[in-house]
Amino acid sequence: MPKGYVIVDIDIEDASRFGEYASQIPELIEKHGGKYLVRGPKPAVVLDNFHIPEHLVVIEFPSQEAARAFFDERQSLGLADLFASSTTSRVLLVPGTG
Repeated sequence: MPKGYVIVDIDIEDASRFGEYASQIPELIEKHGGKYLVRGPKPAVVLDNFHIPEHLVVIEFPSQEAARAFFDERQSLGLADLFASSTTSRVLLVPGTG
């Protein structure tokens, strides 16, 4: 079963509200079998023809289903709204290859 990857491009608009989100999300990621692969500040620019995110995060889940369960619970806990209200972001769910 292919793994599921969540790729998040984040520009923080409200640091206080984002801090509230960030303090709760690692436990939820772990609960669904996820782990951070990338969690850092602005990436190095190799080709500059698109928006360069302030922060880039890549999270690996054991499956697409586990990643979707994470998203569902994140929504039900109100964390998705907190994230949306404190950032300008793009969130992608990408299937693994194997």
